[in-house]
Amino acid sequence: MIVRSLVHRMGYRYALHRTDLPGKPDLVLTRHRKIIFVHGCFWHMHRCCYGSVKPATNSQFWESKRQGNVARDKRNIRELRGAGWSVLIVWECETRNMHALSLRLVRFLNSRDSHPENS
Repeated sequence: MIVRSLVHRMGYRYALHRTDLPGKPDLVLTRHRKIIFVHGCFWHMHRCCYGSVKPATNSQFWESKRQGNVARDKRNIRELRGAGWSVLIVWECETRNMHALSLRLVRFLNSRDSHPENS
């Protein structure tokens, strides 16, 4: 919701969770050919302290599940970029610093590059 609010306040309009695109992206800015995923650090194994947590119970199951999420993310991003979309991943931990997040979103949304950043 934080990312949605910031993007909307910047004047951009978007669609949510388009099922016709790989990975059902969180925000799709069709006119700009840009996609934003908001990933939970734990579930998508971000390199921060939240993403590196290893559950004590049923750890093998959770490790496999999380690694599957990461592999699926890579596959989806590759397909989206192949179809001409620019992709940005916003990590859950990044939503704690609104100023830095706003700057990152502005840079991504104003860029002309087809693949300015992905993590």
